[in-house]
Amino acid sequence: MKIENLKVVKATYELYINGENGQEELMEKATEEAPLVWCQGEGMMLPAFEAAMDGKEQGDTFDFVLKAADAYGEYIQEGLMTLPKKMFFNGDGEFDEERVYEGAIVPMNTVDGQVVKAQVCEITDTEVTIDLNHPYAGEDLHFKGMILEIRDVTEGELKAIRHRGCGKCHGSCGDCGDEHSCGDCGEGCGNCK
Repeated sequence: MKIENLKVVKATYELYINGENGQEELMEKATEEAPLVWCQGEGMMLPAFEAAMDGKEQGDTFDFVLKAADAYGEYIQEGLMTLPKKMFFNGDGEFDEERVYEGAIVPMNTVDGQVVKAQVCEITDTEVTIDLNHPYAGEDLHFKGMILEIRDVTEGELKAIRHRGCGKCHGSCGDCGDEHSCGDCGEGCGNCK
Protein backbone atom coordinates (compact mmCIF):
# COMPACT_ATOMS: atom_id res chain seq x y z
CA MET A 1 0.00 0.00 0.00
CA LYS A 2 1.27 3.48 -0.88
CA ILE A 3 0.69 6.83 0.79
CA GLU A 4 -2.11 8.61 -1.04
CA ASN A 5 -5.16 10.63 -0.10
CA LEU A 6 -7.36 9.11 2.62
CA LYS A 7 -4.63 6.81 3.93
CA VAL A 8 -3.74 6.93 7.63
CA VAL A 9 0.02 6.98 8.03
CA LYS A 10 2.16 6.24 11.08
CA ALA A 11 5.79 7.28 10.94
CA THR A 12 8.82 7.96 13.07
CA TYR A 13 10.57 11.24 12.44
CA GLU A 14 13.19 13.64 13.63
CA LEU A 15 12.89 17.33 12.81
CA TYR A 16 16.04 19.45 12.64
CA ILE A 17 16.60 23.16 12.09
CA ASN A 18 19.86 25.09 11.74
CA GLY A 19 21.09 26.28 15.11
CA GLU A 20 22.84 29.52 15.92
CA ASN A 21 26.22 27.77 15.61
CA GLY A 22 25.42 26.57 12.06
CA GLN A 23 24.90 22.98 13.21
CA GLU A 24 21.53 21.24 12.92
CA GLU A 25 19.58 20.99 16.17
CA LEU A 26 16.98 18.31 16.91
CA MET A 27 13.67 20.07 17.63
CA GLU A 28 11.08 17.26 17.58
CA LYS A 29 11.08 13.50 17.54
CA ALA A 30 8.41 10.80 17.12
CA THR A 31 9.33 7.21 17.98
CA GLU A 32 7.83 3.80 17.18
CA GLU A 33 6.17 3.88 20.61
CA ALA A 34 4.72 7.37 20.02
CA PRO A 35 4.64 7.85 16.22
CA LEU A 36 3.40 10.74 14.14
CA VAL A 37 -0.06 9.84 12.77
CA TRP A 38 -1.93 11.72 10.04
CA CYS A 39 -4.50 11.21 7.32
CA GLN A 40 -2.99 12.10 3.96
CA GLY A 41 -4.84 14.79 2.02
CA GLU A 42 -6.90 16.11 4.93
CA GLY A 43 -4.78 19.14 5.80
CA MET A 44 -3.32 17.68 8.97
CA MET A 45 0.27 18.23 7.79
CA LEU A 46 2.02 20.93 5.79
CA PRO A 47 1.16 20.56 2.07
CA ALA A 48 4.84 20.29 1.12
CA PHE A 49 5.34 17.58 3.77
CA GLU A 50 2.44 15.57 2.34
CA ALA A 51 3.79 16.04 -1.19
CA ALA A 52 7.19 14.67 -0.09
CA MET A 53 5.49 11.64 1.51
CA ASP A 54 3.10 10.89 -1.37
CA GLY A 55 3.75 7.48 -2.92
CA LYS A 56 6.00 6.17 -0.13
CA GLU A 57 5.38 2.63 1.16
CA GLN A 58 5.54 0.95 4.56
CA GLY A 59 9.18 0.49 5.56
CA ASP A 60 10.43 3.34 3.36
CA THR A 61 12.75 5.85 4.96
CA PHE A 62 12.72 9.56 4.21
CA ASP A 63 15.19 12.40 4.48
CA PHE A 64 14.17 15.75 3.00
CA VAL A 65 14.28 19.49 3.65
CA LEU A 66 11.33 21.86 3.38
CA LYS A 67 12.45 25.41 2.67
CA ALA A 68 10.91 28.03 4.97
CA ALA A 69 8.65 29.30 2.18
CA ASP A 70 7.15 25.79 1.85
CA ALA A 71 6.91 25.28 5.62
CA TYR A 72 5.82 28.09 7.97
CA GLY A 73 6.91 31.01 5.81
CA GLU A 74 9.44 33.71 6.45
CA TYR A 75 9.65 35.44 9.82
CA ILE A 76 7.52 38.61 9.73
CA GLN A 77 8.73 41.36 12.04
CA GLU A 78 5.19 42.80 12.23
CA GLY A 79 4.19 39.57 14.01
CA LEU A 80 6.10 40.79 17.06
CA MET A 81 3.72 42.99 19.06
CA THR A 82 3.81 44.79 22.39
CA LEU A 83 0.42 44.99 24.08
CA PRO A 84 -0.87 46.55 27.31
CA LYS A 85 -0.56 44.12 30.22
CA LYS A 86 -4.22 44.71 31.13
CA MET A 87 -5.21 42.71 28.01
CA PHE A 88 -4.01 39.63 29.90
CA PHE A 89 -5.98 40.16 33.11
CA ASN A 90 -8.12 37.30 34.40
CA GLY A 91 -11.76 37.55 35.51
CA ASP A 92 -10.66 38.97 38.88
CA GLY A 93 -8.98 41.97 37.22
CA GLU A 94 -5.46 40.71 37.93
CA PHE A 95 -2.67 39.70 35.58
CA ASP A 96 -3.04 35.99 34.75
CA GLU A 97 0.40 34.74 35.85
CA GLU A 98 -0.65 31.08 35.64
CA ARG A 99 -1.46 31.33 31.93
CA VAL A 100 0.76 34.20 30.75
CA TYR A 101 4.49 33.81 31.32
CA GLU A 102 7.57 34.05 29.11
CA GLY A 103 7.51 31.15 26.65
CA ALA A 104 3.79 30.44 27.09
CA ILE A 105 1.56 29.98 24.07
CA VAL A 106 -1.65 31.98 24.47
CA PRO A 107 -4.74 32.28 22.27
CA MET A 108 -5.35 35.73 20.79
CA ASN A 109 -8.34 37.02 18.81
CA THR A 110 -7.71 38.81 15.52
CA VAL A 111 -9.82 41.79 14.44
CA ASP A 112 -11.90 39.46 12.25
CA GLY A 113 -12.62 37.08 15.14
CA GLN A 114 -10.13 34.31 14.34
CA VAL A 115 -8.24 32.70 17.21
CA VAL A 116 -4.48 32.50 16.66
CA LYS A 117 -1.70 31.26 18.93
CA ALA A 118 0.96 33.66 20.12
CA GLN A 119 4.13 33.06 22.11
CA VAL A 120 4.82 35.34 25.06
CA CYS A 121 8.31 36.79 24.61
CA GLU A 122 8.64 39.36 27.38
CA ILE A 123 6.62 40.72 30.30
CA THR A 124 7.27 44.11 31.90
CA ASP A 125 5.39 46.03 34.57
CA THR A 126 3.03 47.49 31.97
CA GLU A 127 3.35 45.48 28.74
CA VAL A 128 3.47 41.99 27.26
CA THR A 129 5.39 41.30 24.04
CA ILE A 130 3.99 38.47 21.95
CA ASP A 131 5.11 36.82 18.72
CA LEU A 132 2.42 35.72 16.26
CA ASN A 133 4.95 33.99 13.99
CA HIS A 134 5.06 30.20 14.12
CA PRO A 135 8.08 29.11 16.21
CA TYR A 136 9.62 27.65 13.02
CA ALA A 137 8.90 30.69 10.81
CA GLY A 138 11.95 31.53 8.74
CA GLU A 139 13.45 28.07 9.29
CA ASP A 140 14.19 25.33 6.78
CA LEU A 141 12.86 22.05 8.22
CA HIS A 142 14.92 18.88 7.82
CA PHE A 143 12.84 15.71 8.32
CA LYS A 144 14.28 12.19 8.70
CA GLY A 145 12.28 9.09 9.50
CA MET A 146 10.56 5.88 8.45
CA ILE A 147 7.03 4.87 7.44
CA LEU A 148 5.72 2.36 10.00
CA GLU A 149 2.17 1.74 8.76
CA ILE A 150 -0.25 2.77 6.02
CA ARG A 151 -3.93 1.87 6.09
CA ASP A 152 -7.30 3.07 4.85
CA VAL A 153 -9.01 5.70 6.98
CA THR A 154 -12.23 4.54 8.64
CA GLU A 155 -15.49 6.41 8.18
CA GLY A 156 -15.50 7.38 11.87
CA GLU A 157 -11.94 8.71 11.71
CA LEU A 158 -12.69 10.72 8.59
CA LYS A 159 -15.80 12.23 10.18
CA ALA A 160 -13.80 13.19 13.27
CA ILE A 161 -11.01 14.71 11.16
CA ARG A 162 -13.37 16.74 9.00
CA HIS A 163 -15.39 18.02 11.94
CA ARG A 164 -12.51 18.65 14.32
CA GLY A 165 -13.55 22.33 14.52
CA CYS A 166 -16.85 21.44 16.19
CA GLY A 167 -17.76 21.12 19.82
CA LYS A 168 -17.02 23.76 22.43
CA CYS A 169 -14.27 25.26 20.28
CA HIS A 170 -15.89 28.68 19.96
CA GLY A 171 -15.49 28.37 16.22
CA SER A 172 -18.17 28.32 13.56
CA CYS A 173 -20.13 25.08 13.56
CA GLY A 174 -21.12 25.49 9.97
CA ASP A 175 -23.33 22.41 10.17
CA CYS A 176 -25.49 23.48 13.11
CA GLY A 177 -28.18 24.79 10.84
CA ASP A 178 -28.26 28.11 12.67
CA GLU A 179 -25.97 31.04 13.36
CA HIS A 180 -24.72 29.86 16.76
CA SER A 181 -21.05 29.23 17.28
CA CYS A 182 -20.06 25.90 18.81
CA GLY A 183 -19.51 27.54 22.18
CA ASP A 184 -23.01 28.96 22.06
CA CYS A 185 -24.55 25.59 21.19
CA GLY A 186 -23.63 24.17 24.57
CA GLU A 187 -22.44 20.74 23.51
CA GLY A 188 -21.43 21.73 19.98
CA CYS A 189 -23.37 21.10 16.81
CA GLY A 190 -23.69 17.36 17.29
CA ASN A 191 -21.87 16.48 14.06
CA CYS A 192 -18.71 15.51 15.93
CA LYS A 193 -20.16 12.44 17.65
